[in-house]
Amino acid sequence: MQLHSLIRDIPDFPESGILFRDITTLLNDAQGLRHTIDRLCEECQIANLTPDYIVGMESRGFIFATPLAYQLNAGFIPVRKPGKLPAPVYSATYELEYGTDRLEIHQDAIAPGAKVLIVDDLLATGGTAKATAQLLSQLQAEVVGFAFVIELLALKGRDKLPTVPLISLVKY
Repeated sequence: MQLHSLIRDIPDFPESGILFRDITTLLNDAQGLRHTIDRLCEECQIANLTPDYIVGMESRGFIFATPLAYQLNAGFIPVRKPGKLPAPVYSATYELEYGTDRLEIHQDAIAPGAKVLIVDDLLATGGTAKATAQLLSQLQAEVVGFAFVIELLALKGRDKLPTVPLISLVKY
């Protein structure tokens, strides 16, 4: 299955000059969604990734991280935008392709030394994934890899991330 064909391009979103890769067309295709989760799982197995937890970032990361956690028999940990988590949190600010934002994780989400795979829909500039890795560092967790559905190669986000296995299914 060609996942490229299930992802549509939206020019000038969320602002002029940005070409947005829209996954809603992939998500509403039952076979495409199943294939995406199965491929992520297969790639994790090929890379010999056996995480204790899968961390997904709000909000599209949740879509892929939760079923992948189920398939890999791992727990799921949400990383959220500010003000969404009820217990004490660690925070990290990061740069987006078109601005800045902040992420948070519960301070008691993961025990020190736990193996964690970070999952999101898209790797662009690497800001979100890098901030998530920084949050996990505060928890003394071990980031064992990253998995993305889409990677925008020209933005070189991979260069900002720790040197661990990185999976991306569709590259632009």
